[in-house]
Amino acid sequence: MMQSFRLDERTSREDATIGILADTHDNMPAIERAVDVFNEREVDMVLHAGDIVSPFTADAFSKLQCDMMLIYGNNDGDKPYLLERFRNIGVFHTDPYIEEIYGARIAMTHHPEIVDALATKYDVVIYGHTHEREIKREDALIINPGECCGYLTGVKSVALLHLGKMEAELVEW
Repeated sequence: MMQSFRLDERTSREDATIGILADTHDNMPAIERAVDVFNEREVDMVLHAGDIVSPFTADAFSKLQCDMMLIYGNNDGDKPYLLERFRNIGVFHTDPYIEEIYGARIAMTHHPEIVDALATKYDVVIYGHTHEREIKREDALIINPGECCGYLTGVKSVALLHLGKMEAELVEW
């Protein structure tokens, strides 16, 4: 069953922005930069598409100024402790995470092999795992924010989803 998030009276869907990241892999300086980007852009929510890895990363994520939803990736080891450390920061969900957020039907997974199937049913599909940046429109808007950690490609990145336009942009450093 989908939970529905509604914007508060200060924000309309036209103005709503969702921050998206994946594959942070314990890179604390990269996580801190991503949090700064999201706070500077005043995103309304952050979605993490897996591979947080260690519970100590909660210290950096605790600086977010909005709600956060997360799913586990294949490298997330101590799930009970991750859950505990993120208790006041964000909420972990099963993969795929399916939600209506500000009127948009969004699916988030760490499994790229199910993206095409999800894209036939949802407005936006977010995924991680590949560490490769991608924004494309097919049946749905498909977004892979790339790797926040920058370990494989040398490029650290996150994405911003602008709900009013149903468009996304990459922020790289």
